[in-house]
Amino acid sequence: MKLEKRSAGAPAQEPASQEQAPSGGNKKPVIVYIMILFIVAFLLMALSFAMHQRSNSVDMDELKDKVDALQATQATQGENIQLQNDLKVAYEEKAQLQKNVESLEEQLAKSQEETESVKKQYEAMNAFYTLQQQYAAEDDAACQKTIAVMEKDGLDKLLPAETTTEGIESPAQLYLEIREDTAVQ
Repeated sequence: MKLEKRSAGAPAQEPASQEQAPSGGNKKPVIVYIMILFIVAFLLMALSFAMHQRSNSVDMDELKDKVDALQATQATQGENIQLQNDLKVAYEEKAQLQKNVESLEEQLAKSQEETESVKKQYEAMNAFYTLQQQYAAEDDAACQKTIAVMEKDGLDKLLPAETTTEGIESPAQLYLEIREDTAVQ
């Protein structure tokens, strides 16, 4: 029977259906296999993308940290420059104050010299007054002692040589007269 069917044309279809069945059945596993490969490739791409994003995120965090550190460094440098400028100003002010101090010290020294000079002139006039009083009392010994002290201390040279009023002798002239008068006697 099988032979007959083959000759009648029916068996020719049967082997074709057998051939088609295995090839049709093969198409399904190939499609599933291709789909699995696409899914695996998609999952690998998704995994690669996620890893790349994570790597980028870490790199971005590091970059942000570096930028923050750079900004902090720049801010510190700015503060340092400002402090250096302030220091220059402070040094300039210090130099100016030092000049002022030196000027004031010079003025003080001059004032002290003038004060000392006035003090010596006062001592000279006071000694001269004492000498006049002793001369008026006709105490020649006391006059000679006062003259000796005045000459020893240099007070006789500090007596004013000029008068402010006409007709009155200057203290220096009166001193010389008293000295000559007491030395003669």
